[in-house]
Amino acid sequence: MGNGTWRIARARGGAHLPLVIVAALAVALILIGKAQSSLFDRARTNVVDWMRPALVATRAPIEGMSRWLGSIGEIFVVYQENLKLKEENARLRQWQNTAIVLNDRIKRYQLLLHAAPDPALSSVVARVIGRASHPFLQTMILDAGRQDGIKPGQAVVDQRGMIGRIFLTGERTSWVILLTDLNSRVPISIEPDTVQAIMAGDNTLEPAIEALSERIPLKPGAQVVSSGDGDILPAGIPIGIVVEDGGRYRVALFADQTTAQDVQILDFKQPLEHPPAASPKDLPVTAAGLPPVASPRVAAPPVLQPVVPAPQPVFKPASTPQNRNTPPADEEIDNDVPDTGNQ
Repeated sequence: MGNGTWRIARARGGAHLPLVIVAALAVALILIGKAQSSLFDRARTNVVDWMRPALVATRAPIEGMSRWLGSIGEIFVVYQENLKLKEENARLRQWQNTAIVLNDRIKRYQLLLHAAPDPALSSVVARVIGRASHPFLQTMILDAGRQDGIKPGQAVVDQRGMIGRIFLTGERTSWVILLTDLNSRVPISIEPDTVQAIMAGDNTLEPAIEALSERIPLKPGAQVVSSGDGDILPAGIPIGIVVEDGGRYRVALFADQTTAQDVQILDFKQPLEHPPAASPKDLPVTAAGLPPVASPRVAAPPVLQPVVPAPQPVFKPASTPQNRNTPPADEEIDNDVPDTGNQ
């Protein structure tokens, strides 16, 4: 019994000896590492250089495995988003069919009422080739210019809404001033109450709504479209929705100017209207039932007659016999000049 106990204790003492040696070596390595840090750094770099081919070879499979493991959790999220997008696509198709039916109905009503047709609206597709953001200017550069029919003032839109307006055109490029720019002013209409206002950019992501009466309350979430005032921009272009910010109203834009790649430039062909010439029936007196007042006649200017010079007297030579009734020239002079000596 005693011999067995001594053997177990001896075995335990032999097991503690390697642990003490390992601890002493660890302490020695730490001390040497503190004293000779550059030595360990060189050794580390040499080991890394020696293992570089193996690290390069195993890097791609390890990254692919990590991406695959990380995407396992996203598979379920993508599946749920796919179901939501399918439902949303189905609803949008229903709204598209409804919009087509209503558009055809509006056209029939316009024909019945002999309403004036909407002005022609064409578009040019361009690609964004550059962006510039300065403290006082936020612009976008497109690869279409005057040779493509681009003109200053035309609206630039993407599939979501309006982005800005053309303000400078070249032969093959054009510059767009964004709706968020400090110099941007766009007349807008807030639906469904058709409230007219001005949307002004202030170099923030949400332009402010100005020129709005304080007595008109706005509802957050109301749709904001272009009003078409000034016949520069077409009416009804979607812009964004109304949001409230500290007692002021702003517009959360539909379009994202930072991610837009392909845009459309709308050519709003509004025909110029020339007023008809005024007639007597259009005067206010005739509208009141009074006879039109005849305009006063203006006397014709006198006709100037050409001035004909008087004929010069012809003196006859002395040899020509004079008429007896005609007094001599000396006598005529004496008769004309009074004799002051006698007086």
